[in-house]
Amino acid sequence: MSFKELPFEKPLKEIREKINALQNSTDSNSPATKAKIARLEKKLKIQFENIYKKLAPSDVVKIARHPDRPYTMDYIRNIGDDFIELHGDRRFKDDPAMVGGFITIGPHKLMIIGQEKGRDIDEKLYRNFGSANPEGYRKAIRLMKIAEKFNLPILTFIDTQGAYPGIGAEERGQAEAIAYNLREMFKLKTRTMSIVLGEGGSGGALGIGVTDKIFMLQYATYSVISPEGCASILFRDVKKADISAKALKQTSSDLMGFGIIDGIIPEPPGGAHNDPSEIYSTLKSVIIDEFNKLKKRSVNVLMKKRLNKYRSIGVYSE
Repeated sequence: MSFKELPFEKPLKEIREKINALQNSTDSNSPATKAKIARLEKKLKIQFENIYKKLAPSDVVKIARHPDRPYTMDYIRNIGDDFIELHGDRRFKDDPAMVGGFITIGPHKLMIIGQEKGRDIDEKLYRNFGSANPEGYRKAIRLMKIAEKFNLPILTFIDTQGAYPGIGAEERGQAEAIAYNLREMFKLKTRTMSIVLGEGGSGGALGIGVTDKIFMLQYATYSVISPEGCASILFRDVKKADISAKALKQTSSDLMGFGIIDGIIPEPPGGAHNDPSEIYSTLKSVIIDEFNKLKKRSVNVLMKKRLNKYRSIGVYSE
């Protein structure tokens, strides 16, 4: 279990410190100390439940960004077998921020594609913090078309603050690469599913997210812009990100209510980072079950539903 407390978890930290102090004290085995520890553990559990029942949208953003949260490669290593990574966009170079290749999950042979943020500072720099360049999106669609050719289902893991906005990325056609992916994913003649693992930011997320089914982990976020970016544009003040987080309606419950996603995958208490083995097991079961369901549907029917699903997003009547 991870004990890197987030700001709103400060009361939990104080109780844990008291428990640790008692457990390390000279009279830790005395009946009185054991009784005190038991009371504190009960208090910790109640406090924990109360905090997570009343999370603000800005708190969910912090959980989605937790440094110990499992990333794409963690899931690939723990839920699948025989992963064979494929590289390069055949135009410019390989983009380590976007990973993909063949994998077997349960009975399903798939093409898996996802953004990878990297764990330590060296890997984060190598992965560009999960923000892909145009060559990353061109690699992604290349792999999707390989999957289509061999009638393999496609699974994408979304976890990025957004596509990389650097000058080089823009010079190499970042917007065009993402727009091309959006168009081509509608036309893929195979079954597709995407899962938002942590942050689903802007077109960088949507560039691999036009799929038959969309799921989010319970404490993930999915939005057109980050709360900080929104606050800097609307209020000229990044300190108002908490207001933006609420207004953006980017949590899994918000998006489920709007009909944008197809399901919420429950996380262990406190988030996926608190019990990775549990979320690996849960996610694997969801993937197997959902692809079993998709295999029973005609690809042509799924393609029509895929198009209609995205065309209806944002449509409303008064």
